[in-house]
Amino acid sequence: MRLVIARCSVDYVGRLNAHLPSAVRLLLLKADGSVSIHADGRAYKPLNWMSPPCVLTEAEGVWRVTNKAAETLVITIEEVVHDSTHDLGIDPGLRKDGVEAHLQVLLADRPDAIRPDLTLVRREYETGIGPVDLLCRAGDGSTVAVEIKRRGEIDGVEQLTRYIARMTDDPALPHPVHGILAAQSITPQARLLATDRGLACVTVDYDALRGLEPSIPTLF
Repeated sequence: MRLVIARCSVDYVGRLNAHLPSAVRLLLLKADGSVSIHADGRAYKPLNWMSPPCVLTEAEGVWRVTNKAAETLVITIEEVVHDSTHDLGIDPGLRKDGVEAHLQVLLADRPDAIRPDLTLVRREYETGIGPVDLLCRAGDGSTVAVEIKRRGEIDGVEQLTRYIARMTDDPALPHPVHGILAAQSITPQARLLATDRGLACVTVDYDALRGLEPSIPTLF
């Protein structure tokens, strides 16, 4: 991981144009190829970012980051305050809580609850940057990666996007490779980003999968 603190301005050119005026910011370059720009606020959320796969070209005072959709981040660097690179090693991955772990077991047994034509190939398929929860085969023979969350948010979409990019480059998998975010609930922002990335969203009923009545009584 490379950490650069610099006074810079940023211009995004893509479906929409955006501009960040000159200020001191943190530029975060990860080994997966992602580039994100952070301020000293907004918690973990970047001001702007480019998800992998993308290409970074560095010239004197200007960085240009371009993805497969030809969207571009142009970072104009006025002053570099800090520039360091660190090897974080292999990440052991996030341990799922009880509900997410149980959802994975239930959906592995019933992939048709996600989509009728899906059959399970294996659980915890390693992509090289972490395991995708379910590797499935669609009725047309294509590959489907399913990431399971208790609550589907933007982070889950970003995670699945990274997995799909790696799996698309894997010649051992039948192509094309599609992605599904499966969760008990999915935020509107996550649905919008997933649609933009060509990913599907599916809400699953945990109680129904367990063969129980809904935990919240309904009128109809």
